[in-house]
Amino acid sequence: MKKQNIINLVKYHAEQNNAAFVSEVAEIAREFDANGDVEVAQYLMDLISNANVYVPQANYRNLQFLEKLEYSSNPLMLPDIIEEDVIGIVRSVKNKTGMSKFLFYGVPGTGKTESAFQIARLLERDILSVHLEQLIDSRLGETSKNVTRLFDEINHLMYGKVIVIFDELDALVLNRSSSNDLREMSRVTSTFLRELDALSDQIVAIATTNLFEGFDKALVRRFDAVVSFDRYSREDLMEIADALLTSNIKKAVHSSQDLRLFHKILNQLPEIPYPGDMKQIIKTSIAFSDETNKYDYLRKIYLALNGNPKTVDLQELSGQGFTTREIEILARVPRSSVSRKLNGRLMNESFAGSKTSI
Repeated sequence: MKKQNIINLVKYHAEQNNAAFVSEVAEIAREFDANGDVEVAQYLMDLISNANVYVPQANYRNLQFLEKLEYSSNPLMLPDIIEEDVIGIVRSVKNKTGMSKFLFYGVPGTGKTESAFQIARLLERDILSVHLEQLIDSRLGETSKNVTRLFDEINHLMYGKVIVIFDELDALVLNRSSSNDLREMSRVTSTFLRELDALSDQIVAIATTNLFEGFDKALVRRFDAVVSFDRYSREDLMEIADALLTSNIKKAVHSSQDLRLFHKILNQLPEIPYPGDMKQIIKTSIAFSDETNKYDYLRKIYLALNGNPKTVDLQELSGQGFTTREIEILARVPRSSVSRKLNGRLMNESFAGSKTSI
């Protein structure tokens, strides 16, 4: 510990600047830890972690590469197998097992970022998001320097009070063995690896990516746990779609739920959208539906899931097993017209078949 550390501690105490005081203590603890005095470092960190010195949002205002995010308190709908992993992370952090760096991967819309928010909610922590686009600089060497500055910001955060999320980390780090890799970005990846290694396990960091296969294997090994979000069964997607529809219909004044027709719409799809996309489709369809037709949202959902065709083929709907009433809803054609058009077409086909047989 240096003289300046003592001066700073007295100064911050006199000014009643809790945030700066705690950051200074954390700096001193890191120095003890680097010199091998782990017990003293841990004792100091425990003192400030348990103290009533929570940093309010206003104290995040001077951050350059980090931003505090507001997140929903609503429970997240996940398949049981993924939910178990998410709860396991919460449990491991609470029990101070030393696991603090986690990587979530999977296609868009599978709940990676939302799961990070839920972990923060369950741990009662703030969540700070990294502005990856601000790190990248066209000038040679500046991106690596920015990465170092970023981790300096992270290391001065309140231990035990925050979660840092690197959303879509693939925008920053690349596979260094790739023949298409640029030397500059390879240096950035190496800098990121070095800084991640030095990050205190008191700071919980969660990274997400849609491009796991392109990740540097050395980077993957830096994380304490890697969680795949590509583990949704068709049944999982159906159940979540049901829950999303039910929750949104409850908020809609002019719409009524029809799960039977909703299921028939989903069942004719070769692949059911992941929750992120499905949530948006349902929400938009209900919001934009005709107020005079309480089932009009189902027509909009059907159109959205089928590429928004300009016209709907009544015969195709009939062939998919939809009833006359359901076709009326999906095609916005009166039921009498549906019956007449379908019967007329069948009669024409029958007549054409008769002429051919003659």
